[in-house]
Amino acid sequence: MKIWKFGGTSVGAPERMHAIAKLISDGEKKIVVLSAVSGTTNALVEISNLCLNQDFDAAKNKTKELYDKYVPFVAHLYATEKGKQQGTSIIDEHFETIKSQIKPGFTAVEEKLFLAQGELISTNLFTAYLQESGSKAALLPALEFMKIDADNEPVLSFTEENLPRFLHQHPDVELFITQGYICRNAKGEVDNLQRGGSDYTATLVGAAIYSEEVQIWTDIDGMHNNDPRVVKRTYPIAEMSFDEAAELAYFGAKILHPTCIRPTQERNIPVRLLNTMAPKEKGTVITEKGSGNAFTAVAAKDGITAINIKSTRMLLAYGFLRKVFEVFEKFKTPVDMITTSEVAVSLTIDNAKHVDEIVKELSSFAVVDVDSNQTIVCVVGNFLAAKPGIAFKVFNALKPIPIRMISYGGSENNISVLIDSQYKNEALNLINEGVFFAEMAEAV
Repeated sequence: MKIWKFGGTSVGAPERMHAIAKLISDGEKKIVVLSAVSGTTNALVEISNLCLNQDFDAAKNKTKELYDKYVPFVAHLYATEKGKQQGTSIIDEHFETIKSQIKPGFTAVEEKLFLAQGELISTNLFTAYLQESGSKAALLPALEFMKIDADNEPVLSFTEENLPRFLHQHPDVELFITQGYICRNAKGEVDNLQRGGSDYTATLVGAAIYSEEVQIWTDIDGMHNNDPRVVKRTYPIAEMSFDEAAELAYFGAKILHPTCIRPTQERNIPVRLLNTMAPKEKGTVITEKGSGNAFTAVAAKDGITAINIKSTRMLLAYGFLRKVFEVFEKFKTPVDMITTSEVAVSLTIDNAKHVDEIVKELSSFAVVDVDSNQTIVCVVGNFLAAKPGIAFKVFNALKPIPIRMISYGGSENNISVLIDSQYKNEALNLINEGVFFAEMAEAV
């Protein structure tokens, strides 16, 4: 059985749901993972923030605005009066859930409940449409088989144990529809896998049932070698390895959730990235093998904070780095890049929530400087098997750009540099021409 995942833009309009229904109705059994209709999660976040700020009148108005967008959606999605009535009942039920929580006492628990409504609405509407059209379809309740632990990590064993139970309840069904993103936490409360988590749901489900393939359907034709939003000449990548895809996802490639590759990599399940708008395109396939190219792609991760920690006590002293990282562990703040010298260590974080507390503790034994508005530019490829001169090509292309930090050698697939965010677009274009297209010219 294959797993097919569709994002918010792919289900963002009734005609898009109609197109997806045709696409998945090929006679093969599959599990289809859906995100919320595009724009819904953002609206629910805004409503939640209004509630957290005690602005309940504004939250109610925003809720009505969102509901009003679904009314014509339902009217155009279904062909029969019975279908339209069922669709109206679906949105009424979920918006009643939202409205019932817009009141004093609103907390992060209710916020997570709000955010789950987007996926619950899209999957219920789509399943009802498939059934109206005569398809053998059934809804799988993700909240019954997706779970995270106290550290917000998915519990794959829970999915392995509980998902088959729901599959076996429908032996004649061809199309199983389920929610991406949403889950329950260690307390049993409604929670989620963070933004982009529908990809993660798809690969976790695929790993749990040892699927033959996981397909991630988006609105672009596979993973590109660079960001097509800011770089003119980009091209789709036919093949890449799990390791390359994981690096790119973590360092800014928007097509994949940063951690979604791991479950499929552990069980060697291919992941295919395809375009809903151009379903006949080959897209990108991610396997253990990869392409073998020296350079595969480049990605950029914004919102980075650089922290420079300097102390003469570091010179020839063991335990200094342990002391530094204990501070970050205390505030549960992961580190992206790190470089060291005799008396200083520089590192980056992508979550500045606790930066003030971190700096305060570090300042007790070192001099600390902080630079915000930084970007990590990550060039990914197969550097282990590549010919000499790999690093030279990257740094030669970036000659006009002031580089704050360099990370090279810690991974066989990654050369990363830290730059001020104002130089990001220029850096991506320079790498595109000076590395990727230069490499292609040499190969001719």
